[in-house]
Amino acid sequence: MNLEVLFTPADFAALASRDLSGTACVVFDVLRATSTIATALHNGAKAIIPVAEISEALELKKSRPEVLLGGERNGVRISAGGIDFDLGNSPREYTPTKVRGKTVVSTTTNGTRALRACAGARIILAASFLNLGATAEFLRRNKIGNIIIVCAGTGENAALEDTLAAGALCEVVSGGFGGGANAASVEAARHAYAQAKSNLSGAMRDSENARRLLANPDLRDDVALCLQRDTCWLVARMEADGALRIATP
Repeated sequence: MNLEVLFTPADFAALASRDLSGTACVVFDVLRATSTIATALHNGAKAIIPVAEISEALELKKSRPEVLLGGERNGVRISAGGIDFDLGNSPREYTPTKVRGKTVVSTTTNGTRALRACAGARIILAASFLNLGATAEFLRRNKIGNIIIVCAGTGENAALEDTLAAGALCEVVSGGFGGGANAASVEAARHAYAQAKSNLSGAMRDSENARRLLANPDLRDDVALCLQRDTCWLVARMEADGALRIATP
């Protein structure tokens, strides 16, 4: 198995020049896009369509008025083009009452950009602590030989919470697969997770995203929710039409 971790948007921007036809890309944006995707699908959403720009979301809404618009800029729900988005980027908003049977078009600062950057990959998965176990089991079951873990980051920098989730996944899959050409980035992520896993909430004191959310009374509860492990036993896979749905076994 070849395993690699990309930590920043500068890293994942280079994916377009790589041959990913035999690769699975696993995208983490723990705070909060991929946690929200897992929650939405768990609560009955039909599909999540990630787009990079607000303008793309608004165009899709014009052609498909039945979709819900979700996402954020600078952490808060979007209002643009005379339209207030239906949902922000808090997983707590994506309740069964709001999303069951619905398709959500989502655009976020980093997470949806990271997913779109993986467009050439054989398999694209949206992962979080919430669905980490199911994602690891999917990779094992399908005997994926080349895996790139893509951390969405914050702004143009690495995000601690994504690094820790990447390390947690590496800990599971590298042990399960046996030997392989694991990049040095894997050991860096595993080491970071090993140091923090006994107190993830405490480690978030060093996370730029977590500090920003914790400072907002309306969003602070998202941090603890997004650090929960395996509460959504599902695999969020991007299909050929660009939408994320629950993967079939």
